[in-house]
Amino acid sequence: MAESEHVLDWLQNWYASHCDGDWEHEGDVAIETLDNPGWTVEINLEEMDLANRVYPRQQVTRGEHDWVTAWTSEKTFHVACGPGNLTDALTLVRAWASEGAPQVQ
Repeated sequence: MAESEHVLDWLQNWYASHCDGDWEHEGDVAIETLDNPGWTVEINLEEMDLANRVYPRQQVTRGEHDWVTAWTSEKTFHVACGPGNLTDALTLVRAWASEGAPQVQ
């Protein structure tokens, strides 16, 4: 992974590299909005080498609309974040999927 690669480009490439004719039919990557406001990201890790990797729930709150919470459960990586933190959320996923379990900052 090139560190300078934009996180959205990374997500697109990562997703494409895992499409095998089956995995992508399971609702594998979902990015949605929250009404508080904010974003959620859920990535299905089923049948991936990441499926059993644990990311304990971590939360950082820097302000009312500046926050990130991340965790794994039931073979899914979850991130919820403030309205301006989607890039932070995707960067966290990239670091975890590529190198291990980073801390939320």
